[in-house]
Amino acid sequence: MKLNKNINNIQNKDILQGLSKDEVDKRIKEGNYNKAIDSVSKTTQQIIIDNVFTFFNLLNLVLAILIIIVKSYENALFMGIVISNTVIGIIQEVRAKKTIDKLSLVSASKAKVIRESKEVEVNTEDIVLDDIIKFSSGDEISVDSIVLQGSVEVNESLLTGEVDEILKQEGDTLLSGSFIVSGTCYAKADKVGEHSYASKITKEVKKRKKVNSEIMKSLDKIIKYIAIIIVPIGLILFLKQMYVLNYGFKKSIVSTVAAIIGMIPEGLYLLTSISLAVSVIRLGRKKILVQELHCIETLARVDMICLDKTGTITEGKMEVREIIILDDKYNDENINKIIGAMTHTLDDENSTFNSLRRYFKENPNWEYNNKVPFSSERKWSGVSFKEKGSFVIGAPEFILNEKYISIKNKVEEYSSKGYRVLLLSKYNKDLANDKLDDDIEKIALIIIEDKIREDVEKTFEFFEKQGVKIKVISGDNPVTVSEIAKTAGVKNADKYVDASTLNNKNDINIAVDRYTVFGRVKPEQKREIINSLKAKGHTVAMTGDGVNDVLALKDSDCSIAMASGSDAARRTSQLVLTDSNFKTMPSVVKEGRRVINNIEKSASLFLVKTIYSFLLSILYLIIMKPYPFVPIQLTLISALTIGIPSFFFALESNNNRIKKGFLRNIIKRALAGALTIVINILCVVFISYKINIPQSQVSSISAILTGFTGLVILYRVSIPFNSQRKLLFAFMTILFFSIVILFGERLMIYRLSFVQIVILAIFMIITPITIKIISSIIDKIKILNME
Repeated sequence: MKLNKNINNIQNKDILQGLSKDEVDKRIKEGNYNKAIDSVSKTTQQIIIDNVFTFFNLLNLVLAILIIIVKSYENALFMGIVISNTVIGIIQEVRAKKTIDKLSLVSASKAKVIRESKEVEVNTEDIVLDDIIKFSSGDEISVDSIVLQGSVEVNESLLTGEVDEILKQEGDTLLSGSFIVSGTCYAKADKVGEHSYASKITKEVKKRKKVNSEIMKSLDKIIKYIAIIIVPIGLILFLKQMYVLNYGFKKSIVSTVAAIIGMIPEGLYLLTSISLAVSVIRLGRKKILVQELHCIETLARVDMICLDKTGTITEGKMEVREIIILDDKYNDENINKIIGAMTHTLDDENSTFNSLRRYFKENPNWEYNNKVPFSSERKWSGVSFKEKGSFVIGAPEFILNEKYISIKNKVEEYSSKGYRVLLLSKYNKDLANDKLDDDIEKIALIIIEDKIREDVEKTFEFFEKQGVKIKVISGDNPVTVSEIAKTAGVKNADKYVDASTLNNKNDINIAVDRYTVFGRVKPEQKREIINSLKAKGHTVAMTGDGVNDVLALKDSDCSIAMASGSDAARRTSQLVLTDSNFKTMPSVVKEGRRVINNIEKSASLFLVKTIYSFLLSILYLIIMKPYPFVPIQLTLISALTIGIPSFFFALESNNNRIKKGFLRNIIKRALAGALTIVINILCVVFISYKINIPQSQVSSISAILTGFTGLVILYRVSIPFNSQRKLLFAFMTILFFSIVILFGERLMIYRLSFVQIVILAIFMIITPITIKIISSIIDKIKILNME
């Protein structure tokens, strides 16, 4: 988008003077600053609303009001659990919010602006209208801006989906949400905050990926089906007890409420949210910023990690090691001047170019006609100097093309030792565009070293043991990348390929199965490699720090950025390693596995109650007896056999590999216990018909037997036992029977006769056997055991 008139006034000031403090303050007061519209975390008010105003909270409140209306106050005790769950949920989520906000502040995107003739760094949210901003390679464009000076190549793929780099010169508009690929420019902030392009379309095309959470999809299914069936079943059950059994309004209400609250897995959603919130806090302490909550789950399911070499395997602190002169016309002094002139003319900002700046410090102040900044697409940069000629520096094979064969052996001699090799050459024409022909003279090879990170070998060893495969994707020479990957302990790192030989998607589809290391990869190819792996059924994580990683990060299942990397990489990623250290990655995987495995274990406990309550409600539409439980009995059973144990399990360590089929797994785990309870209740009802046991005693036997069965299920879930689990199981068992014995009548669990105690004892003996038999049958049902 080009302006058809002169660049708008900045009050006739010099571009590099920028705004004054008073002008900045005035714009802030007027609201003309880059206010964020998509906060990383929810507000405290949103957290409270989301936790309080839920479907099940509303349903429980209605049920409690009905209980209070009939003055059966003791049966409203279940609201204590509902309120406790809500309060705990709010507290934990607020704690997680504080952690996220604190870390977000540390890794917030920065911008360089010119104010009062000085270049200062501010958070992107502090940019005001008309600010003069300096944009360099790797920066995300945070506000709509007009280029005033310089030129840059921009990628607008996050907005348009198009991956081509677009040249932006003076008078062109830079759209917020895009990012700088190469070059440097000064631009005026033209639209900020909600008026910017990205803000207007953020919901449609910002393309921040939606996390594919199997847990939340499964829980949503459970909640959806329960919500559909719970009201009509409750209504029919009430009408049957009121008008068919003539039990009166109070008894019918109490009995119906018991059936409905039994079907509600009131703590299950909360447990999931709290588990994830606790994980955010734990990871925060390890300097890992979670930008999207459920990516913890996604990463735990990952079986393939793609990573760049620089900044991930290596420290990213490049150092020039050696200069190898290829043409006798040149010496060290000539080369120092040439590269010094190039580094002071070009605005390239990357670790390789910065290492050249540190080593070749001399600035001969040569005037230039044209310059071509570095891009990961062409893999070289160059300058045409007045009277001195044109010089190019970059990847030898991309500069020389077919002529590369003449120095291939020498380049690979150093590449095989893990060094990065650059070629300095003279181009005997003006650099009018970003295309080179073969009129090139080789001057020297620049050998650059990058140290491997400490402990990275242990990290790769961890992933190998966990069955997670590694793919190294880099823009460097494949021989160099392979050698570094081997040294770092990446398995099969000797299997490498030059991605410049991969001409289409079919070549990439074949290569991802054959090779571990990919060198000379272009940004679009990184993306194609990720999508090829996903198409083959892999759950793919991508780590990166550069602007050239953004496309691949966006398309991966879980994206991880280094805080030291580009703004664009950080903003695109779901996880940010705020200390930029790859060795913290196992912590994220372990945390994710702990959460998923423990939620699965706890969810199965909640589902036992839901399944048996649903089945009993259906059966009691036929059985000419009132529902066997009252709400206060279920409150006791739920608290001691489900509620307290599930929160204990949710916080345990658990590094077991994730099994596929979350919903199928929890149903399978819950089914045996739920069916056992249903069978027990039916048998007790049948016996009560034969020997005429009063309904109050039937209800008491049913409650004690169901509580006991819950403890048996808890025992099975606790295997293998450790000291904490032994203590938990013993405490819950003692507490349950102590409450029944000491406070039974208050819980509507009445004294039993000798015959009734014998019946109860027989069923207690049979219960573990019944669960075992049903479990073995379930294990043989194919549909519940598919991988």
